[in-house]
Amino acid sequence: MKKILLLSDTHNHIDVRILHYAGEADEIWHAGDIGNVGVTDELKKIKPIVAVYGNIDNAEVRKEFPLNQRFMCEDVDVWITHIGGYPKKYSPAVKEEIKRNPPKLFICGHSHILKVMNDKKLGLLHMNPGAAGKQGFHKKRTMLRFKIEKDKIFDLEVIELK
Repeated sequence: MKKILLLSDTHNHIDVRILHYAGEADEIWHAGDIGNVGVTDELKKIKPIVAVYGNIDNAEVRKEFPLNQRFMCEDVDVWITHIGGYPKKYSPAVKEEIKRNPPKLFICGHSHILKVMNDKKLGLLHMNPGAAGKQGFHKKRTMLRFKIEKDKIFDLEVIELK
């Protein structure tokens, strides 16, 4: 079993609350708009990190992290990208591939809007953790945490950061 902390859109911001929750996870997943590698360097000191770059990320972040991460966690096929859209409104950059070869868990950031929804047509779970940083139009800073065991995703929680 793996305990996952999922965050996105930190926009250069890392704080003790984020680090606290990172310490409780087995892995940290970041869905882009990291801001600078200082953010991910702090997270790496605590737990392993899987991340992608976002549209605001500089060359240093893009050198360290890819645009897409597709991997297995336990028996769950996971795809993380920054700009991915959501069921019925996927981004043109992912639309064809997601239809042709859907993952079980599709994660993106970018919108700063917390959203978790099933795509019954493709048989996948979509997650966007909202924004953990302070920059942007969002009123609440949010992250998600959940567990994966074999092919099950469960104990999903929304974390609101003050």
